Amino acid sequence: MLVAAGVAPDLDYASYFGGAGSFLRFDRTLLHSLPSCVLLTCAIAGAFCWFDYRHLTKSRDRNKSDAESRLTFGTALAVCVVGVAGHLLLDVPSGVGVRLLWPFRARWFALDLLTELDPWILILLGLGLLLPALFRLVGEEIGEKKKSKSVGRGAIVTLVLLLAYVGARGYLHSRAVDLVESSDYHGRAPLAAGAYPTSASPLEWRGVASTDNTIEEMEVSLEPGTEFDPGRSVTHYKPEDSPALEAGQNSAAARRFLGYARFPLASVMRSEEGDRFELRDMRFAESDSSPANIVLRVELRGDLRIVSEEFRFASSGK
Repeated sequence: MLVAAGVAPDLDYASYFGGAGSFLRFDRTLLHSLPSCVLLTCAIAGAFCWFDYRHLTKSRDRNKSDAESRLTFGTALAVCVVGVAGHLLLDVPSGVGVRLLWPFRARWFALDLLTELDPWILILLGLGLLLPALFRLVGEEIGEKKKSKSVGRGAIVTLVLLLAYVGARGYLHSRAVDLVESSDYHGRAPLAAGAYPTSASPLEWRGVASTDNTIEEMEVSLEPGTEFDPGRSVTHYKPEDSPALEAGQNSAAARRFLGYARFPLASVMRSEEGDRFELRDMRFAESDSSPANIVLRVELRGDLRIVSEEFRFASSGK
């Protein structure tokens, strides 16, 4: 039950096969919001209770002493709540986040502390599972009495280490944001700043700063002995105001994308047939191949009427 409930919210990842537009609409939304999670936990708990009653009752009838071991809905619900809550608590610290209040509000909740697949968390969870069993086996070999609480103690230690690790990343993230926010970039003051994890090292971050007419991209290292140099930032210029830019930004797809993007950067390309308006989120590096890195393309005719609106994965190259 715990495993099933812990992975069930990620079933909305199947929207990936419907394309970037479907993925943007449903992933980390359909089964990750709090109202959806309530229904999900009840459904999983009910399914396990039905399975327990339907398939295990006959074996219990042969042994009346097992009647008290029948799975109750309250017990199943408590286990499923822990599984789903643990899933959300690991998703919220990521740089993508979740829509916890969908469908009532479209706001994304994200702390920008962890990568999507943090190897240190996997290592801690693996040690939490394996070390208690290893110590128990060693104890049995040398003749010690079995300690039934060794696994529980190992789980508690693992949870404490996980909390300490996430807390440390939160502190380092705050330092990285402060560095990005307190610097000038080629004579421009930042209006908004962010820092995103880029690797397994909690000391390496990717900084993004938005100024009045540019978006600056830079590496932020918190390793001892290193200095932050804002002069080495990569500059991306925002487009000048134009009728094509205004038409693209006012499209329904652009309004939807702007609810998702943190640092939107638009571009307008002219051609004989009309204009092409593109919008991407600079929260993701251009080389980021994750499905969360989505780009919007709007094709406009010469009279600025919208011909097509298309969401696409940045990694697709088309």
